[in-house]
Amino acid sequence: MLPDEPRPTADRSPEAGLPGCYRHPQTPTGVSCTRCERPICPHCMVAASVGFQCPECVGDGHAGARRATTRFGGALAADGGLVTRVLIGINVVVWVLAAYVLTPRLGQTWILLSTGSDLLGGPSGIADGPHQWYRLLTATFLHLEWWHVGMNMLVLFWLGPALEQALGRLRFLALYLVAGLGGSIFAFLVAGHEMKSLGASGAIFGLIGATIVMQLRDKGPLGPAMAFLVFNLIVTFSRPGIDWRAHIGGLLLGSLTAAGLMYAPRERRGLVQALTVVGALAVEAGMLLAGMALYGA
Repeated sequence: MLPDEPRPTADRSPEAGLPGCYRHPQTPTGVSCTRCERPICPHCMVAASVGFQCPECVGDGHAGARRATTRFGGALAADGGLVTRVLIGINVVVWVLAAYVLTPRLGQTWILLSTGSDLLGGPSGIADGPHQWYRLLTATFLHLEWWHVGMNMLVLFWLGPALEQALGRLRFLALYLVAGLGGSIFAFLVAGHEMKSLGASGAIFGLIGATIVMQLRDKGPLGPAMAFLVFNLIVTFSRPGIDWRAHIGGLLLGSLTAAGLMYAPRERRGLVQALTVVGALAVEAGMLLAGMALYGA
């Protein structure tokens, strides 16, 4: 089409002798979209790097643009600590209910409890069968002492946002839950003949392990994270009444899951990360079934 030929898609304004905007035919304009060359008026034009574009071309360009993601493939969010704060809020609310409102019923119902079939009154709790397996998850949100929930939530507040920003909300939540369940199930596998346990420490140790994995992946300083892990392991094994099994289980499952999420190759990242979470859950299911074979009816 020659420059002075009339464009078939636009109406001419008799007053101005210029083509009308393709969206507002009665508005004359001398500006055309740099992509499709349709006439656009000042109300429709969108500034581009060179010239102006119409709204449709701008929308098509955005649709073809690559979606921004976090370092490890998660959806980018303006608030990188939302899931961390929600988890802290749930733990605190459950603590208030268990310690001051629904005492002692909520604690008795949600605690990680198991008595093997070889003991009087067994099997009970987790060893009693699938209808009690909910305790594996509920116990990770249950605290009865202020210092217990306070210390766990302080570490979650400290480590959670950095991991959540790097992984994205969904992957971070999956990591937290897998680590928490891993701690509960490992504790049942090791001591399911007679045990009581509660607290988010398994999930928290999983986040400590994930932080170390992230530092290794980014070639960052390992000293502070390793020192924090060693300190917590010393406390775990030196004070009575602490369930070291839940801590170790959460640390192992959290670290392995984080490694799969963070070292997944970019070209197959989504598939590898999904298989990592499914694989971790499969390992936990295997441990649970092994514990049931040892302690169940």
